[in-house]
Amino acid sequence: MKVYKELDEQSLARYCSQRDRMAEDELYRRYAARLDTLCRRYLGDDGEAKDLMLETLVQALGKIDTYKYTGEGSLYRWISRIAVNKAINHIKRHRRRMVPMDLWEHDDIPEPTVDEMVAIPKERLLEWIAGLPELRRAVFNLYCVEGYPHKEIGRMLGISETSSTSTLAKARKQLKEKIRQYLKEQGI
Repeated sequence: MKVYKELDEQSLARYCSQRDRMAEDELYRRYAARLDTLCRRYLGDDGEAKDLMLETLVQALGKIDTYKYTGEGSLYRWISRIAVNKAINHIKRHRRRMVPMDLWEHDDIPEPTVDEMVAIPKERLLEWIAGLPELRRAVFNLYCVEGYPHKEIGRMLGISETSSTSTLAKARKQLKEKIRQYLKEQGI
C-alpha cells in the first residue's frame, strides 16, 4: 500500500497523471493552502481567491502529464505559475474595475526600518496588500514577491513599463502610509 503523504514530488506527479484519486487528494493537501494565500495576494477577495485556487488545481491536474521535474520544489513552482497566470488573466478581464492610471506622485514617506517591519504581524501586512486596488496589488506581487522586472510585468498586464513603475510606486506609498499609521497607533 502506498503512503501518499510520503511520496516525493516526482512520484506524486506520476500517480496524479495516472488519475490516482488518492494522489490527487494528496496534491490538494500539500498545496491548497499555499495556493490560496498566493491567490488572495493577487485578488484580495477570499471567495474569488478560493475559486481561483480550485481552478488552478483542476487545471494543474488536467495538465500534470506536461510537468517536468527539475528538482525539489519544482512541482509547487509549476502549479503556482499556473495560478499567477490565471490571476493575471482575471485582472485583465476585470480591467474596467481597476483604478485608472494617473501621474506618479512624489513619495516622501520614509521607508520602515527592519525593526519596525518585524513589529507588524504578517496577517496585517497581507491584509493591507489584499486591500490595494487590483492593478496595484498585481504589480506589487509580480515585482516584490515574484521578482518580475517592470518590462515583463507591463507585457503580462498589457500596460507600459512606465505604468508598471508608477503603479508600484503608488502601491508602496499606500502600504507605507498603512505601516506608518499602524506604528503610530502601536506607539512604536
